Amino acid sequence: MATIREIAKKAGFSQATVSRVLNDDPTFTVKETTRKKILDASLEMGYGTMSHLQRVVIPQNIALLNDTFSDKGLQDAYFNELRTSLYQRANAERMNLSEYYDADARIADADKYSGFIAIGPQPLTPDALRRLHEVLPYGVFIDINPAPNLFDSVQPDLEQMIMDAMDTLVSSGNRRIGFIGGSGSIMGKCEYPEDTRAFAFRNWATRYGLETEGLIFEEGPFTVENGRALGEELISAHAGNLPDGLIVAADSLAVGVLQACAASGVLVPRDMRVVSINNQEIAKYTSPALSSYDINKDELVRAAMVTLAEAISTRRTINHHLRISTELVVRDSFIPADK
Repeated sequence: MATIREIAKKAGFSQATVSRVLNDDPTFTVKETTRKKILDASLEMGYGTMSHLQRVVIPQNIALLNDTFSDKGLQDAYFNELRTSLYQRANAERMNLSEYYDADARIADADKYSGFIAIGPQPLTPDALRRLHEVLPYGVFIDINPAPNLFDSVQPDLEQMIMDAMDTLVSSGNRRIGFIGGSGSIMGKCEYPEDTRAFAFRNWATRYGLETEGLIFEEGPFTVENGRALGEELISAHAGNLPDGLIVAADSLAVGVLQACAASGVLVPRDMRVVSINNQEIAKYTSPALSSYDINKDELVRAAMVTLAEAISTRRTINHHLRISTELVVRDSFIPADK
């Protein structure tokens, strides 16, 4: 590991200045350009432990690649919350975030940044991902993983979440469990029509020996309107034999499903228990209030920043992919037997 003296020599400043910057002395004020040169040199030379990196968190220029799209709904709200969390933590750690929505613009400006963090469900094309890696090799995608061979990623553990939801429903006496989700999943360089949550549901239903024929509805966007349409389709198809439990892939869909249930006279949770994913603010105010798995956006952001700091400091070429666990927030739509 490099010493303070070696870093001072490389950066061109005194050892005292370097020491106070690296120790984040609150009484010491320097120009941001000076701070950046010292931190750049320290990171390049591998100074400090991971605990040190977590405290400093590279207050350099970082690009935020915002690949969200506006659906004017709850899915939009999820990524807005994630974006807000990024800016709050960046401000606390003195990172400078510059936001981009256009792929070519961020590639053209790559030399201005040490790395990038990306959010949003719309992935870059394989060609754009390759070009981005050539000029800015250190980046972390949050929530999706479009290029695992090129960049790091931090994601909620959706497969574990579905397994936990099914296990909790089964343990609560449910044996006829349905699933409602949207279409489209980003894995690697390909776009698969099946979402990770639907794939996990099929897998775990088979392991539990549960019947899924005709109980999986997965098409269209993750919107309230589509959730209502899919809910109506499920109720119509199984009017006399509804599933006793239902896992919904996102709160935006679940709000629509509850609307369909209310319009059809299906009482939740008496006739059908419903558990959802995301735990957005709206989950508290639906009727009944939604039991939903909480995806901790602050933890996703924290993990992404630490991962990016570690990648830049060590100049590693092996990509890391982190899965963040979730927790069920219990409300009225489904109360597990052990609660």
